[in-house]
Amino acid sequence: MPIEFPISKLPTFLSPDEAVEEAYGPDLDWIAEKLRRGVSCLVECDKQLVTFFYAAVRGRLRDENSGAPLRCRFVSGQPPADADTSGPQPSLLQLMVRQITDMVRSAEPGTVIVIPHLDLLTTTTKSGLSLEAKEVIALVYENPEVLLLGFKDPEFELPKTIEGVFTARRMVIGLARDRLTRVILQREARKFGEEVFDPFALYKYTSGLNVIRLRQILEQFQDRIDFDARSPESRDALYAEIRDLTRGQELAVPKIDLHKDIGGYDSVKERIEKDILTLLKRRDQLSSEEQVKLVEELIPRGMIFEGPPGTGKTYFAKAIATSIDATAIVVSGPELKSKWVGESEGNLRNIFTRARKSAPSIIIFDEIDSFAHRRGSYTSSGVEHSMVNQLLTEMDGFRKEELVFIIATTNFVESLDDALLRPGRFELKIKIPYPKEKDRRAILKIYAEKFGLELSEELFEYLVRKTSGHVNPQRGVRFSGDHLYAICRGLAREKIRQAEPKPLTKAEADEVIGDAFELSTPTSEERKVIAAHESGHCLVAALTPGVARPDKVTIEGDDEDIAPFYTRFDTNHRGIVTTKAEAQGQIAVSLGGRAAEAICFGDISTGAADDLHKATQVARAMVEAWGMGTTPEFCYEQHSDGSYKRRSMSDAREAAVDHDVAQILSAAEESARDLLTRHRALLDAMTDMLVEKQVLNLEDLKAFFKDHEVEVEWPAEPELVIKDKDGKVVEPKAKADAKD
Repeated sequence: MPIEFPISKLPTFLSPDEAVEEAYGPDLDWIAEKLRRGVSCLVECDKQLVTFFYAAVRGRLRDENSGAPLRCRFVSGQPPADADTSGPQPSLLQLMVRQITDMVRSAEPGTVIVIPHLDLLTTTTKSGLSLEAKEVIALVYENPEVLLLGFKDPEFELPKTIEGVFTARRMVIGLARDRLTRVILQREARKFGEEVFDPFALYKYTSGLNVIRLRQILEQFQDRIDFDARSPESRDALYAEIRDLTRGQELAVPKIDLHKDIGGYDSVKERIEKDILTLLKRRDQLSSEEQVKLVEELIPRGMIFEGPPGTGKTYFAKAIATSIDATAIVVSGPELKSKWVGESEGNLRNIFTRARKSAPSIIIFDEIDSFAHRRGSYTSSGVEHSMVNQLLTEMDGFRKEELVFIIATTNFVESLDDALLRPGRFELKIKIPYPKEKDRRAILKIYAEKFGLELSEELFEYLVRKTSGHVNPQRGVRFSGDHLYAICRGLAREKIRQAEPKPLTKAEADEVIGDAFELSTPTSEERKVIAAHESGHCLVAALTPGVARPDKVTIEGDDEDIAPFYTRFDTNHRGIVTTKAEAQGQIAVSLGGRAAEAICFGDISTGAADDLHKATQVARAMVEAWGMGTTPEFCYEQHSDGSYKRRSMSDAREAAVDHDVAQILSAAEESARDLLTRHRALLDAMTDMLVEKQVLNLEDLKAFFKDHEVEVEWPAEPELVIKDKDGKVVEPKAKADAKD
């Protein structure tokens, strides 16, 4: 159950000055104490607080019980009563500069000069300091004995020369949670509960407000009907109104459901739920303040979403914002950079200030690698070095109870500065890869429903398979969620153009995909060659003793970082050692695709280039490293510094090695051709089946060989060992039998 605070313990009335005292008493005491010690202070706070802070500090400095009283002189910018009003009148800033001039030059011991708008006076322009800024800088350094109390808004930046005048600096942003119950009135709290209310639930939406702004918002609801336990929805509606008032006019809470609007990626969603959302829900259910603080210590505030472009990294970040009712501030790295000194860091500071004021909030740094390169690397500049330092400072400056999260997206996490990746900063790293088959199916379903495509089951499955390969094989770009979105948009346009409604066809889908991405897809003849090539690999692997058995064949690859056409083998087959016969079998499998092309079409293609490279590597290792050539007792490698290096050989020996390698390759290819020739009918059948289905999984392969009455020795499934509570084996069972 939530934390309960007795409403009877809340105040019944508070003036604005009293509210400021209750909210910021420790800050005001700290400022007054520094001034009494002769230390100039700079206070960062909302401008709405300046006059209240001045009044509270002045009262403390006048208190004789706290030491010798100090006199405050306030730079108001108001013209003197006897000023001549007949001619042109000076501006407010000019009047403030004149007042500062008089106060500094006539300053007496025990006097504090209070400058309420120091940021406005000294705001710099892109070409340098303003005239007023130059005058103020000269004045504050004119009398080193002068005691100053300056105020600036957190969103403004001061020149470094002005900051140097102030020895002490205090930042006051928002409201500490332990002060919240001091500034809420009983009649306001009764809108959230009958006898008790949960201040932590309210703080979630008000942590970034100064107390004056908080009081103004709460006063708007004083005339509302008190909370009735029979209608708890009224409290939720009140929180929603408060959320609208605190999020800022330019910011919005995204409306993206993590599960309904994002298809697939179950492991990513599970990670987000487990490490973030579940902890936040648990925190809201706790009734102990100590337990709440412990959970808040555990919640990661910095996250990195890593993955290729278009996979939904920013979309996931916005979905998290929706889940926690947070505003989302999307920041592009290049937008933050500026050629003007200090402006890039100022842009970062303003982003964090806005986020704190509109909490709960999420700052999304899109392409953070554009400015957060590892410091000291050749890719980072002086500006980026300063921006990284500023980012670290801002991330370390949050209260634990403030719900402000930072999510960075990047394609190159390895290029980021190491300080960003340490625990306590961007400690949660989630990889969002290209969508797998299951993910694509879920994504396409969402977009098909969104655009009302009404795809037939056959066309839907065709699109799932069609988008399993590469958009750009040369650059390794595969179909992403953005690509799937573009395809569905294209199909929706095609449907609208139809004179009469009719089901979409594969031809129309191919046309849309080709128009959208200009894919260099294989022709039907090329697809037949590719299918025969992969069938050759598969058959040689299935029918050659001692080699790894195939468990998948595809001419539309759906695994990341794998070629669009490939045959995958059982990785559990590999043992500790490899025999000569097994090595020869591996080479035959590599050359099986080339042999199949020659048998089926009387010619070979360039598709076997990688196969030849792999086969030659194994053959050369047999001769030079493993002693499996015509001179088996001789090894052509020597040990050196923990590694093996090729010996220097004479021309005659080099020729002998090449002859051995050529013989091994020739024999292996002959073996593959002989096997495929004897099973030509099987080769043709598998080629046709692969052209039709495009992907053959292990179950398909087993069924294929069974239907053609060909015995294949498939590897046994691993056994699942079941143990009792004492660790004793109860019963070994095959994995297939233990699935239930």
